[in-house]
Amino acid sequence: MADSSASGTPTGAADSESNTEKRHADVHNFILARVDKALSEGLDPSALRTRFPPEPNGFLHLGHAKSICLNYSVAERGDGATMNLRFDDTNPEKEEQTYIDAIREDVLWLLNEDGKAKQLTDLPSFGVERFASSYFEEIYQAARQLINKGLAFVCSLTPEEMTQTRGTLTSPGQNSPYRDRSVEENVKLFEAMRNGEFEDGQHTLRAKIDMASPNINMRDPILYRIRRTEHHQTGAIWPIFPMYDFTHPISDALEGISHSLCTLEFEDHRPLYDWVMREVDFATLGAPDVPALPVQIEFARLNLNYTVLSKRKLKRLVDENIVNGWADPRMPTIAGMRARGFTAKALNHFCRMIGVTRSDAVVDVSTLEFAVREDLNERAPRAMCVQDPLKVIITNYPEGQTETLDAARHPQNPDFGARTVPFSREIYIEADDFREEANKKFKRLVLGKEVRLRNAYVIRCVDCVKDAAGKITELHCEYDDKTLGRDPEDRKVKGVIHWVSAAHAVPLTLHLYDRLFSEPLPEANKDVDFLEGLNPNSLQVVEGALGEASLAQDGGGFPLQFERTGYFIAAGPQAPGVYYRTVALRDTWAGGADDNG
Repeated sequence: MADSSASGTPTGAADSESNTEKRHADVHNFILARVDKALSEGLDPSALRTRFPPEPNGFLHLGHAKSICLNYSVAERGDGATMNLRFDDTNPEKEEQTYIDAIREDVLWLLNEDGKAKQLTDLPSFGVERFASSYFEEIYQAARQLINKGLAFVCSLTPEEMTQTRGTLTSPGQNSPYRDRSVEENVKLFEAMRNGEFEDGQHTLRAKIDMASPNINMRDPILYRIRRTEHHQTGAIWPIFPMYDFTHPISDALEGISHSLCTLEFEDHRPLYDWVMREVDFATLGAPDVPALPVQIEFARLNLNYTVLSKRKLKRLVDENIVNGWADPRMPTIAGMRARGFTAKALNHFCRMIGVTRSDAVVDVSTLEFAVREDLNERAPRAMCVQDPLKVIITNYPEGQTETLDAARHPQNPDFGARTVPFSREIYIEADDFREEANKKFKRLVLGKEVRLRNAYVIRCVDCVKDAAGKITELHCEYDDKTLGRDPEDRKVKGVIHWVSAAHAVPLTLHLYDRLFSEPLPEANKDVDFLEGLNPNSLQVVEGALGEASLAQDGGGFPLQFERTGYFIAAGPQAPGVYYRTVALRDTWAGGADDNG
């Protein structure tokens, strides 16, 4: 925009809430209630610590946003409380530095509503960044402890044999024939595993718990497996890698995590989490002296209709080139939503709106779109853009004359200031804003009737020109020079339409994004490939759109409302003149759109 500040934020635009304020203080859920109870019972606020533990094997999506917001809201409950970012990098075959960098950027962006923090440690309630691989030595020593206590053994069953002895939900498993190896033999074998003396899959280290447990996760679970592969953080030092269920509690304890928040699928894993907490001597591993060991609490994951939030399925969309990478604006990834013009404040607001429960439910995607509209309505300056241009010649306007009109950048907030809009004899309006004949519900331009041009004059259509095929190619109108900024004295004009000056219009290409799936629950039918539910109209590219003159200086990075059309954001300098639609002005899937525009 012509008078944007250097940062790309309009002068006078309302700032987001400061990160120093407790943005989630108005939200109450069972987890925050439990935390508050612990604080009221004497938990030192500085000992309140959570962690967000993403796997660096893909980009973060909206479900992760819910977890980040929840963990950070807990950290905001007490002075000195913090949230750590811990990369769960125990599966190097699927992990990449690209994902690590993207996760850092996403977490910072989501929690940095006011844009003041330059790095994660600038956030007031952020603790430290760690990798699970940072604790590989300590985790290895914890495994040695369990072996020496007779609580872990090296198993030489093949994966197929192990599956056969696992048992079912209704029948117990069978002990491994290697379960009774001596402590000395297990120590020797585990050390040989550590030294890279065996091939992948030749041995595993298993906990010795109870093969008859009704919880299959407690039936002598695997703690370590052999993977002779390069690790992005540790190189080739480690040919063995711990399983997540073993890594998770040890990492929590070493970081002094007070509340380990997980989604409900980890509820059946909690007994193993607690078993590790009981059986490992963390003091000898360098764990901080804290009042109590971490406690795991589960909550329902986010389920959103017209969307998939499975990282495996999202990766398939990327790998099969159905979308243009993880940051495609149609993707429910944080990077994709950011590219599309969603704001961090809107996503945080959405996470507060949906709440935190222990009951699985499907959230309607319109709730997310509502949160985005609500935020952008306040912060987005206005501009005019014509998607399907129809030329209008104002026959009684002086030829060669250009008039500069003032227009508010935001109708409800004068602090945004004004922009200038050129007006001339030839303009463009939306083709569907004109009809030769229309009923009284149509509040736009009709042959022989009047309409007001936004921020300009009232015009009357006196003629329409058609080509040989009968298509309207041009309108001839007359303007009332006494209606600039005022209504006609002798009549009432109800309709208002947007327009651009033909001589000053900026050519634009619009990417109209919509829901990626047309099926409400694309994963519901397990017998049908979820890709069958793709929305063929999830992206429509509109060439030949025309924007008002001020858009020639829009550097991108800040949302706009194209009046009566939707919220858009410039794609950026890599694609000049391209605008992405963030969201339409109304829910087009709900139906009930009228003729009033």
